[in-house]
Amino acid sequence: MTAPVSYTVTGRIGTIVIDSPPVNALSHGVRQGIIECLKVAEADDTEVVILRCEGRTFIAGADITEFGKPPQAPTLAAVLAALESHPKPIVVAIHGTALGGGLELALCCDYRLAGATAKVGLPEVNLGLLPGAGGTQRLPRLTGLEQAIDMITTGRSITAHDALTAGILDEVCSGDPAEGAAAFAKALIDKGAGKRLTRDIPLAITDDDTALLSQARDTIAKRLKGQTAPQRILDCLEAAGTMTFDEGLVAERRAFEACMEDPQSTALRHLFFAERMASKIDGMAVGTEAQPVKHVGIIGAGTMGGGIAMCFAQSGFSVTLVDQDQEGLERGLGIIKKNYEISVKRGRLSAEQVEGFLRNLEPTTDWQRLQNVDLVIEAVFENLELKQSVFQKLDNICAADTILASNTSYQSIDALAAATNRPDRVVGMHFFSPANVMRLLEVVRGAASSDTTLATAMAVGKKIGKVCALSGMCYGFIGNRMLRHYGREAALCVMEGASPAQVDHAMERWGMAMGPMAVGDLAGLDIGYRAREQLSDEEKGPRINFLLADRLVEAGRMGQKSGAGYYRYNPETRAREEDPAVAEIIDATRAELGITPRQVSEEEIVDRLTLALANEGARILEEGIAQRASDIDVVYCFGYGFPRFRGGPMHVAESRGIQSVVDTIARFHGSLAAENWLIAPLLARLAAQGGRLADIGR
Repeated sequence: MTAPVSYTVTGRIGTIVIDSPPVNALSHGVRQGIIECLKVAEADDTEVVILRCEGRTFIAGADITEFGKPPQAPTLAAVLAALESHPKPIVVAIHGTALGGGLELALCCDYRLAGATAKVGLPEVNLGLLPGAGGTQRLPRLTGLEQAIDMITTGRSITAHDALTAGILDEVCSGDPAEGAAAFAKALIDKGAGKRLTRDIPLAITDDDTALLSQARDTIAKRLKGQTAPQRILDCLEAAGTMTFDEGLVAERRAFEACMEDPQSTALRHLFFAERMASKIDGMAVGTEAQPVKHVGIIGAGTMGGGIAMCFAQSGFSVTLVDQDQEGLERGLGIIKKNYEISVKRGRLSAEQVEGFLRNLEPTTDWQRLQNVDLVIEAVFENLELKQSVFQKLDNICAADTILASNTSYQSIDALAAATNRPDRVVGMHFFSPANVMRLLEVVRGAASSDTTLATAMAVGKKIGKVCALSGMCYGFIGNRMLRHYGREAALCVMEGASPAQVDHAMERWGMAMGPMAVGDLAGLDIGYRAREQLSDEEKGPRINFLLADRLVEAGRMGQKSGAGYYRYNPETRAREEDPAVAEIIDATRAELGITPRQVSEEEIVDRLTLALANEGARILEEGIAQRASDIDVVYCFGYGFPRFRGGPMHVAESRGIQSVVDTIARFHGSLAAENWLIAPLLARLAAQGGRLADIGR
């Protein structure tokens, strides 16, 4: 096996090369190799040392396989100390990405240059961590405090040219960074340049910096409510300017260790691995390959269809957008263009980019234009008979190998497949609204869906930037099936005595992006009302679960679309306001059901809503609808606004302890509609056996 780090000498220049595919992560072998090469370089007669990487990228961070394990010597800190204390100047040549520990390593070298397409960043905050190898102390010495705050608290990467402007890089190479580094090193030798350590750059906190830090704390508290790592990052950045460098390193290490022990980081690291695992389909035949997809058809130019079309058009696919009439088509195109205009106005896209996206989009009312597409996604009204007629029509028009997908939220993929002569090429591709923004894609396996069809849906989802999770076939799939139980408990908390605002505020303070009542108003209360009309009394469940929502719809309160739902909405600002009329409807509904209101605590609200998700999630897992518990967490964190720093509903239950979850659910048997709280058999079994949700399905 070839060593991951090598050392060569050319004239007066020594070169350390890291070659550890796929991303040159700072594994134990890489760390050990760097130390050994530095020792060799110290003893030879070279004058400058270059450090660079082979492969597609520079060091892209730590080795994720070492997460949670005891550190092996040499540690990253030891490697960085060896770089700084080396007697010869070290030039680092960056290509691809220098992220996390990779950038921290580069900051310890004396000179830094990068290829024109390279990017650098410190994304640790996305794992609930902070740069723990001097990143918070060295970066502000190069960039100033404002740039360092932005980079480290957001985790965003910046381009090589922006890094040059910020002071992180000394040079951006138009050609090969390896060749650029050799020329740069020769110039250093010719000039007799020596060591130049980032740690020696003075940094003092001014009054303006103090105000900047204070403002950042307030902004982050609002934007990332409840998250601890960003505030600890600000503490470390403040320490960089108020302590000696070595004292700042000690403060940073303490803060890093606090992050590592924080349940938020545990949750975010869980989700990091869960996201990567979700794309893997268990039991897929070895050698299965995705079918090539270049041309996509979208049926329906409404809100969902238009958003889906945007996803594909801006990812380079040719898109044929079909609607039943010209009026609907023009209305949909108008919404697409308006969305893009907003992005241009906010600086997220250029006008030239938008022009390119729109060139990828062919609007038409002619279904025959779909004859040669590779994939069609149906996004029409949520009605089974209508969708079946669409699939039957597509089956007659499209080529035999075209995959037919439905964006349905609830309907049976098997019933849609039965309307075609290609059931093996029918699949669910459930996007979330707004489709051009939300990252989740539920790929729904029908009984006959082939491995190739599933692999293609997953691959296409990845190409358009979605996080994909596989679901089996059931009403509502993973996400919406669980959401019924979440919404049920929200309504019951109100029936028992809480106000809609109290329920929403409890969940938002806990970390949800929006409370359940506000979400209901945003989605439209009439959607659930119409969906319930298609269910039997047995399928609906107890009247108490949905009667309040029905009464609101019957009173003309559809949500934001009608200006009133659980709240009333300011017609100009769309801001939600509590409405006395809703309190009257709630009182009348309680009276109709014979309910005497009581005090409902915030803790009870959070427990009931989160454990309703986990309990139903356990049923879904046991039934095989979800492949693994972590897939359910991915669905909720990327599709339903569940706080990522909580890790998802199944992670919440696992972290709490399964026995504690079972005991808490048992207490809810005393609440209204106790039949809602039958403990999932899987939870009961795991509690009795001391098992873990994470081990199910492995």
